[in-house]
Amino acid sequence: MLDIKFVRTNPEIVKQNIRNKFQDAKLPLVDEVITLDEQKRAIEQEGNDLRSEKNRISKQIGALMGAGKKDEAEAAKNRVKEINARLDEIANLEKELPEQITDILMRLPNIIDPSVPIGKDDSMNVEVARFGEPVTPDFEIPYHAEIMESFAGLDLDSARRVAGNGFYYLTGDIARLHSSILSYARDFMINKGFTYCVPPFMIRSDVVKGVMSFAEMDAMMYKIEGEDLYLIGTSEHSMIGRYIDQIIPEESLPLTLTSYSPCFRKEKGAHGIEERGVYRIHQFEKQEMIVICKPEDAMAWYEKMWRMSVELFRSLDIPVRQLECCSGDLADLKVKSCDIEAWSPRQQKYFEVCSCSNLGDAQARRLRIRVKGENGNYLANTLNNTVVAPPRMLIAFLENNLQADGSVNIPVALRPYMGGQEKIVRK
Repeated sequence: MLDIKFVRTNPEIVKQNIRNKFQDAKLPLVDEVITLDEQKRAIEQEGNDLRSEKNRISKQIGALMGAGKKDEAEAAKNRVKEINARLDEIANLEKELPEQITDILMRLPNIIDPSVPIGKDDSMNVEVARFGEPVTPDFEIPYHAEIMESFAGLDLDSARRVAGNGFYYLTGDIARLHSSILSYARDFMINKGFTYCVPPFMIRSDVVKGVMSFAEMDAMMYKIEGEDLYLIGTSEHSMIGRYIDQIIPEESLPLTLTSYSPCFRKEKGAHGIEERGVYRIHQFEKQEMIVICKPEDAMAWYEKMWRMSVELFRSLDIPVRQLECCSGDLADLKVKSCDIEAWSPRQQKYFEVCSCSNLGDAQARRLRIRVKGENGNYLANTLNNTVVAPPRMLIAFLENNLQADGSVNIPVALRPYMGGQEKIVRK
């Protein structure tokens, strides 16, 4: 959410940012919110003036009555009644106008970083770098669901009977591999100095509105019927929400946190063969990294965070690339974002496995997360990045470590979490 003072003094910058994000329908909102802000400030000034006048007149009434000036006293009393009636109107406006202003500000996109490439949608995202050599084996790579089923590790039919489409059962070595990857990712981040957390898996509506845009909320979140609670789509939501209305001592920054949680998403509009299996699902587990820092440190942390994802995937023998998200592909709260994509030897292309984002002070402004500095309080900056999100990460792992005989190699880094196994073999 933008600061109304910034919008008021930089309307053309805000409008150009909207154009850069190809959201021209939002352009009238800029002038609308500036007009509402002018009305709000005028109403506040009128209210202050009337309250001062009322206090002054009220003090005069007693003196006028004591001096026998009844007509002047009655006139003064009538003026107080007029003021009170207008103050009642102003009180309603003082409540309504800020709400209208906030509603518009929450719909305006955050100001993107100058380094973000301008493009309408994800087809215009820009490849920045590749890490590891993409390998195409001389044998056919089956669809990921078939690989899992060959180890008696996936049961989609039972999941459909129990919960419907978009759910799964993992069993045996595949289930163990799934848990091992999460445990390895947890320890990987702890060794990077991050504090491990397990947050609430449900959050209230005020936190939801604080961490994401309305469009994202509608497309992603499951609401608990009859409760002011939503299932989280990622632990970032409850991790950032932890600091709602808090003032953080500057000396405690940066806060570097890594959190585990299940995640629940509607995933509207999923279709096609690559959306089947366990690629796009309603429930999955994830290890996340979150940083809360001073504004001047945010971009340095952004660079560190996406590079941690690269390091982790390469330690598991998975080639990846960094893809810079263009302006039209950025969610409204984001200043800058990139995807880490893993190589799929079956598809002969990369697919998203991590998303690293710098949100500037957007979430902090919505949730009122402030830092207590030497020269006063200021808004924190927040960042997040996926560490691993199986089972999608599991797809990349299985495809890149699959052998011609149908077995799957276990990289050295993961073997301690798999009981020392060097490979898993078909049942």
